[in-house]
Amino acid sequence: METKFSHYRLWDTHMHSQFSGDSEAPQEEMISSAIEKGLAGICFTDHLDIDYPEEPDIFLLDLPNYTSSVLAYQEKYAAKLPVRLGIELGLQPHLAALYTDILSQYPFDFVIGSSHVVHGLDPYYAAFYEKRTEKAAYREYFESILENIESYHDFDVYGHLDYVVRYGPTSNENYDWREYQDVIDEILRKLISLGKGIELNTGGFKYGLGHPNPTEEIIRRYRELGGEIITIGADAHKPEHVAFDFAKVPSILKDAGFDYFTVFRERKPEFVRIE
Repeated sequence: METKFSHYRLWDTHMHSQFSGDSEAPQEEMISSAIEKGLAGICFTDHLDIDYPEEPDIFLLDLPNYTSSVLAYQEKYAAKLPVRLGIELGLQPHLAALYTDILSQYPFDFVIGSSHVVHGLDPYYAAFYEKRTEKAAYREYFESILENIESYHDFDVYGHLDYVVRYGPTSNENYDWREYQDVIDEILRKLISLGKGIELNTGGFKYGLGHPNPTEEIIRRYRELGGEIITIGADAHKPEHVAFDFAKVPSILKDAGFDYFTVFRERKPEFVRIE
């Protein structure tokens, strides 16, 4: 029997498992969920956030065991589902050299660079907003992305570009990306000039924003400026959230001007036409 998503043949290339400090999901259950939902392939991208505030060990990924686990499942499920090895790096400028060294040691297919910590604080927590207005906090978040890119760009896509609006005091109720368009355009142009992509992260729907991260308008703006690389991920931390709201993905991409999406293998982009 054809599943809900099978005719789209999409990949979910942003997901977490028990190796991430904020997930308890067994990798095999994530794989089973992807198969059940008819996905064409997946990529695990567990968190590595070095020098995370207050809980410095929570996102220290056990790289040897994580890598061996993914590669073992890659072999086990080779006939059923492509399983690729990725990582989500929590970027901070002072970590650039360390991340360069780490990436040289493991055979990653895909690297997401993300901003989780801004000047020593994670916008996930209320403390980030205590000494800033919500708009100032959002602007500082976007400006920190530029700081990260200037310091380090050995990643393939920048993750959930407007992550901050998931957690602000009023979330995205008063959020209009055009108020920050000067810095967002600069981010997008910089990424494009470096040959980097962005992702369509459907976690925004899971968090009740009514939009992906980043918003449809930012995805469209990336395309207008000449961006070509767009990956898809649900940011799932549980099996039931794999491919969350992926039925919306094809129309979002096509409305933004994309006829395809991107997956990575051995750090090289592969372009898959949307059916």
